[in-house]
Amino acid sequence: VPRGVEDNKGNLYIAKTSPPNVSKAYSEQYRNDFSRFLRFRSEEMITEGRMLLTFIGRSITDPTSKDCCTIWDLFTKSLLDLVAEGLVCESDVDSFNVPYYYPCKEEVREIIEKEGSFVLNKLEIFEVNWDFEDDVCNENFVLEKSKSGRNVANCIRAITESMIASHFGDTIIDDLFSRFAQHVGEHLSCEKTKYYVTIVVSMTMK
Repeated sequence: VPRGVEDNKGNLYIAKTSPPNVSKAYSEQYRNDFSRFLRFRSEEMITEGRMLLTFIGRSITDPTSKDCCTIWDLFTKSLLDLVAEGLVCESDVDSFNVPYYYPCKEEVREIIEKEGSFVLNKLEIFEVNWDFEDDVCNENFVLEKSKSGRNVANCIRAITESMIASHFGDTIIDDLFSRFAQHVGEHLSCEKTKYYVTIVVSMTMK
């Protein structure tokens, strides 16, 4: 988690209501981390060695775009449900920010070119539905919202449970992700947001 996001009250990630410095802090942290990653990998590779990377990003330059922020907005909503019932302290929500960043392809390209260790051969993006079992033929909404909500909640639980338990305690875990599944299901029954905007990068060591 970058420094300087302490005033991101009521949000777990960059959101429409986040102060401008929050987006800047996340972006700068990513630039530093990804640049260091490239530099360290370059020390391990031979000249003209190839590297292929794939990671989740966003489709447009706006860091508050729904394809990377909606999932965390719904997660925040689930936590605030527990706050309203006295099961979670609001101050604990305010002090928690997820250690992820979703770059756009323009950022990725700029960092690779500026760091200078690699020649960028190809950079592409593609989209995958939130629910991996969802019927891709239906473009507007999911048909089984309860099932889709559980599928998405289980995916997010797999990558966040240890952090959530460490910060909030493990007694809320089942209740939290049950509520999260409901919120996700309701959202997907109205709008099928694309979450997995995947960036694929192929590059060659100079």
